[in-house]
Amino acid sequence: MKQILESIIKSLVDAPNEVQVIEVNGEKTIIFELRCNAKDVGKIIGKNGKTVGAIRTLLNSMAAKQGRKAMIEVVD
Repeated sequence: MKQILESIIKSLVDAPNEVQVIEVNGEKTIIFELRCNAKDVGKIIGKNGKTVGAIRTLLNSMAAKQGRKAMIEVVD
């Protein structure tokens, strides 16, 4: 999941070399911390949060196969 998330985020931003994805595994939750250039945060979030919402939906679908939930935190 981490590699898929990285490739999606890197395709959205202007500075893909500054993108970092940190995966924190809990018992029933996977938290992905996204770190990127401050100028790219808006591109990841999207208008009214639609872009990050769509990414969350994809990750939750993948995590559900493992009986878990996925969360994304955008950190600048």
